[in-house]
Amino acid sequence: MKRTYLILTIIGTILPNIFVVLESIESGNYLLYAHPIDTINGMFASYISSAFITDLLFIVILFLFWSYREAKRYKMKGMYLVWVYTFALGIAGGLPLFLYLREDYKK
Repeated sequence: MKRTYLILTIIGTILPNIFVVLESIESGNYLLYAHPIDTINGMFASYISSAFITDLLFIVILFLFWSYREAKRYKMKGMYLVWVYTFALGIAGGLPLFLYLREDYKK
């Protein structure tokens, strides 16, 4: 399973960030952090995008609580690095990265 989580981490990091790179090139809003107000306006530009971003933000918050408890349960070190990764590159890569790292502690 560990190998699967690693593959999912790579795919989950690359796929969404293709669009981040395209937006960065087009707008100069590098990694969507250079102009945070523009990023927020884009995320909530329509009801559809607002629904998706609200769902995504809820999942990220849930992941933070769950991963904190799991990290304590398995006495995992360096959990903050997974959270930084998640905030920088997205939950699609952060969640499988956490699952990948947790495999070493489950034994």
